[in-house]
Amino acid sequence: MSFINPTETADKLAVVETLYRFAAGIDLRDRDLLASAFVEDAVSDFRPAAAKAGFDYPVLEGRELIVAALSDSLAQIDTTHSVSNPRVSVEGDKAHLEAIVEAQHLPQNDHSRHYLMKNRYDVELVRRGAVWLIERVTVDNVWRTGDPGVLSGV
Repeated sequence: MSFINPTETADKLAVVETLYRFAAGIDLRDRDLLASAFVEDAVSDFRPAAAKAGFDYPVLEGRELIVAALSDSLAQIDTTHSVSNPRVSVEGDKAHLEAIVEAQHLPQNDHSRHYLMKNRYDVELVRRGAVWLIERVTVDNVWRTGDPGVLSGV
């Protein structure tokens, strides 16, 4: 019989909650909620996923730039992000999270078009006080379907 450490379990849930805040911030167009997921000098790297979708996307550095870039690039797109299969390891005030995130994108003016991506997220987090925050997130694509033009507004 193995012992379940309640503190470790609470930390793991709090780490996953950080990714939920990230996803909900995008879907709800809530810049404050999205910002609440990141440290000030966070790094966001969507290059692996973007390359597989056929376009360039720069590494974003800094919470303000990440929030502005994601919010602005998705301003005309309705999105839903679903997080699954989270795997978390915690060592002191550092954590590592791997998860699958399904991201559905539809132009606000034409829901007959879509672009669906199943992405693998690799996330490094740090505990700040009572919350966990993303220091670095790298997104790679597992598969995708639909019209990639949806992402570029074409």
